[in-house]
Amino acid sequence: MITPSFFELLRPAVLFWVTVYIGLIVLVNWLFTVVPLVDMGGGEMWPPVALVVGLIFIARDFAQRLVGHWVLVAMLIAAILSYFLANPFVAYASVAAFAISELADWLIYSFTKRPLAQRILFSSTIATPIDSVVFLGMIGILSWPGVLVMTASKMVGALVVWYLVRNRIELERTA
Repeated sequence: MITPSFFELLRPAVLFWVTVYIGLIVLVNWLFTVVPLVDMGGGEMWPPVALVVGLIFIARDFAQRLVGHWVLVAMLIAAILSYFLANPFVAYASVAAFAISELADWLIYSFTKRPLAQRILFSSTIATPIDSVVFLGMIGILSWPGVLVMTASKMVGALVVWYLVRNRIELERTA
């Protein structure tokens, strides 16, 4: 992917997806600070916000397709906004979870020699639970129900992207 120029970053579609991505990060981080946990019994607590976390990953995929590595700047902006609008502790956990899970995702995506759609799905399968465990652990609400729901939410996003990429590759192959 060629890195877009500054002026290409100002196109309406680019601004839309980058804004959605930043907004979702800040919103979800804020929700983690205000939405009460659900007692699952036996000391297990479940964060209902985990149901919507996958939307961030879908927005990131679309934003990254348009802006390439500039998406890291958007993530930094979202972290700064989360620090002030949500909770500094949640913002730190969000950045740490992102960094660790993205490294795992990058390693798997980069070094497996599978077709593109398979690499996307495989790297997401490994990275999403890592992200969930790190984030929930850092904010002090690590529970298996929370990890499972948050990971499932992210995997729905990954499956959407996998499906779109797989179908696009099939269309290009038959054209």
